Amino acid sequence: MFPLGAVLLPGEALPLQVFEPRYREMVEHCTSSPDRMQFGVVLISRGHEVGGGDQRTDVGTTARIVECRPGVGGRFLLGCVGERRIKVRRWLPDDPYPQAEVQDWPDEGSVIGAGAVEEVDDRVDELREVAADLARAGGARPPDFPSLRSLPGGPGEQALTLAARLPLGAADRLRVLSAPGPGERLIVLADALADVIAAARFRLAD
Repeated sequence: MFPLGAVLLPGEALPLQVFEPRYREMVEHCTSSPDRMQFGVVLISRGHEVGGGDQRTDVGTTARIVECRPGVGGRFLLGCVGERRIKVRRWLPDDPYPQAEVQDWPDEGSVIGAGAVEEVDDRVDELREVAADLARAGGARPPDFPSLRSLPGGPGEQALTLAARLPLGAADRLRVLSAPGPGERLIVLADALADVIAAARFRLAD
């Protein structure tokens, strides 16, 4: 397991620079065999990435190593991709790196409310407009956020992919990841978008 100060979502790229001895050992273990090229990523809810003693969430994502290069001072430069959502059943003693018993957590069946997809896309449109105003005010290039319906997969996968491309904080990203199924995830994502839009409008008015 690799606790981080960020939330990894399925399908999302994760570049890592690994320098702590315990995590270098983890990378060596993972890359020692083709069937071990993955590890779990969870958010550190309190504490720091370096040195241990952190508090960790129990929902995360498996990360598959797709590139591993040596760096300066014995470091590893990793390119990873988020794959599957997982739940931690039990944390094990660090030996020397964090380890846990985990289980896959596929989406649970849920009812998608009438207009849920449209609500998310309406808020994406609103965020796109506000973000463009902010970018113009700062002389920057406006960001381009995709609509939910333009993304591949079903609503559950689409919501995860969209969340990875939006300027959401770690807490909101964790809420999206922790939603049991597509219906709940769309509600969480719409709420998170409303908060981001409100913050952006506050910045515009300042």
